[in-house]
Amino acid sequence: MTQVTERGTPLPTALPPAPRAAGRRRSPAAAACVLGGAMAAGLGLGFLAVLVIVLWISSPYPDSGPGGALHLAAGLWLLAHGTELVRYDTLSGVPAPVGMTPLLLVALPALLMRRAARLGSASGDGSDGDEVLPASAVFSAVTCGYLSVGSLATVYAAGGPMPADPLSAAWHVPLVAVLAAAGGVWAAKGRPVGPLPEWVPGGVRRAVARPRYALALRAGAAGALVLLGGGALLVGASLAWHAAEVQGSFLALTGVWSGRFAVLLLALALLPNAVVWGAAYALGPGFALGAGATATPLGFAGSPALPRFPLLAALPPEGPGTVLTCATVGVPLLAGLAVGWFAVRRAREVSYGETALTAALGALVCALVLAGLAAASSGPLGSRGLASFGPVWWETGASAFAWTLLLAVPVAVAVHSWRTRPARQADASAMEGEDEWHDSGVRELRWEALRRAAGALIPDLTQDAPHVPAEPAPAAPPQAAPVTSSRRFTVMTGLHLDLTPAPVPAEQAAVPAPEPSAPLVPPVTGARVLARRKPPA
Repeated sequence: MTQVTERGTPLPTALPPAPRAAGRRRSPAAAACVLGGAMAAGLGLGFLAVLVIVLWISSPYPDSGPGGALHLAAGLWLLAHGTELVRYDTLSGVPAPVGMTPLLLVALPALLMRRAARLGSASGDGSDGDEVLPASAVFSAVTCGYLSVGSLATVYAAGGPMPADPLSAAWHVPLVAVLAAAGGVWAAKGRPVGPLPEWVPGGVRRAVARPRYALALRAGAAGALVLLGGGALLVGASLAWHAAEVQGSFLALTGVWSGRFAVLLLALALLPNAVVWGAAYALGPGFALGAGATATPLGFAGSPALPRFPLLAALPPEGPGTVLTCATVGVPLLAGLAVGWFAVRRAREVSYGETALTAALGALVCALVLAGLAAASSGPLGSRGLASFGPVWWETGASAFAWTLLLAVPVAVAVHSWRTRPARQADASAMEGEDEWHDSGVRELRWEALRRAAGALIPDLTQDAPHVPAEPAPAAPPQAAPVTSSRRFTVMTGLHLDLTPAPVPAEQAAVPAPEPSAPLVPPVTGARVLARRKPPA
């Protein structure tokens, strides 16, 4: 027995190696996530490199060799993250910054990074002894792999014709990578909308958990979509109106099909920027076209030196605005109506103040979205006259907030009042006349129910005025009913039958009915029990 006990003592010493095995199982999964992030960055670089190489091969007069094309592809990949490039080959010899990011190009690294994070989160399913990585580990591993390739691309692009600004690349590339990786991990976990983490202050977590913030996000997104849809409509109408000028600008840039294909790709990549510019134009501030030139619905001020480009050929003419340009004010009006409509809850217990506050928060969300898009769609295209190009973000955001707030609050209050109108009218009609809840007969019924439940603890209200039942009237003696026989007779010929009915015995004396007992509660006439309603707020 002692030997068995001594042999059992080393058992606890065999447990610590388990975490090491778990760590060994976790390291391949983490390495796979790092490799997935690096491959996402490599796929984006490879796509742009192939596109640039194809255009370089098809160009009849290339400026440099394949090395310059690859350096340019690395610079375009960094530009897709919002990094500002610097062009040194200018006529004046002054370096010209290129900071306008084609918004359609941003979708390439964002989608690849999001897919890598989603696949990294779904790779460890716990089968074959593999341990599932937490969301934070997947996020960190994928981001590290992506940023490692991004740093190498920044160094490689420095030797090309359009190197990237190191300070700009130091925060633009991580920003896009972090946002895309967070979206991928969140999508892989089923898009949970649970409480915030524990490190967030308790007051903030309780405030965000209220339903008004989800409604405000929905209303703000609806308003932003209406503004962007209006901007797209304005861009399409302007391109159709100036179709001849757009076609002439497109054909005059180059006569080679490869060059025209490159111009077409650039115009398509800048179409989302034009949509945001159209929304800013409808809001009122418009957009800048260089130093001292601004296009607004009230007029086109200044004489900018614009480069020849198809999208720029669709700008409104110089001079004061017309009735047609001022009609674009209908776009923010529709956006305000959308914010007010989607800010209303369907619950009837919501007050008017809560509804108005939700609409105001929705207007703020819409303004923040438009301000962010305006900042992302604008930037310099050169120096001096082209130093500022596009809408000013704070002017666009302030105008969006003013327009939507002006209309969203009254529209939300009106919609809330209209939705709750039938219930309030029914409540008002039920409360007309006397307050039947406090009627004396109803109170006695309630008191009697309480007395029966509590026994002798609650006195009887009917003791002071007992109810004496009336003497029952004597019952009238019953009258004898005619007696008939239900027997059947069969008559046979040739027989003498006595058909006299048999005598019926006398009926017994009727038993008097018992006297009715006195009721516990005096009868109440005209009382009606109503369901108790919560008083309206």
